[in-house]
Amino acid sequence: KSLSIRSLLIGSQSYGVCKIKNLSKSEDILSTIKGLKKLGIKIFFKNGICYLYGNGLNSFNFKKNITIDAGNSGTFARLLLGLLIKSPFAVKITGDNSLSKRDFKRITNPLSQFGAKFSKSKRKNLPLKILGSDYVKPIYYYEKKGSAQCKSSVILAALNTPGKTTINARKSRNHTELFMKYLNMPINIVSKRNYDIIEISGENQFKSFD
Repeated sequence: KSLSIRSLLIGSQSYGVCKIKNLSKSEDILSTIKGLKKLGIKIFFKNGICYLYGNGLNSFNFKKNITIDAGNSGTFARLLLGLLIKSPFAVKITGDNSLSKRDFKRITNPLSQFGAKFSKSKRKNLPLKILGSDYVKPIYYYEKKGSAQCKSSVILAALNTPGKTTINARKSRNHTELFMKYLNMPINIVSKRNYDIIEISGENQFKSFD
């Protein structure tokens, strides 16, 4: 499930057609597909293979005042926020009752450092709105909780940010890093005993993959 969501989100930022085999059909994946379609990404299935058409970094194409329902998927909601770092229009993210009780402050804090703006919320829960910036800047981020979702959201935001973002991350699941290295994307990782130093070179164009 984790790789299925990441393959869809990363594929949405590539150029050309992505072919994804063995994609999970869980509710979280269906929420991801529905959300990406609402953001202008063409996705369809043929002979059990998922075809996704990407137009590059920062290429979502959607109307004003849209709402993306993440369902129960914290992975989709949190990682998607990273990809909306330069969104020209505000996007509202909602979720089911369970997801709406989870803390999103760990995501909104670092993304705010990039330059994104969020609707005011005392609880820092869903629903929330994100408005991107034309003047995003790379950051140095300490990820102290060992959260793969928080780390991945910052990594995806860094892809859409000029310059080099550095993450000092406590050890956690590394689906995103391994997936990006497999695709020869602009990420460098130095593994220490209790943490990783992750560097992402932003706004490098990368070709379609399958």
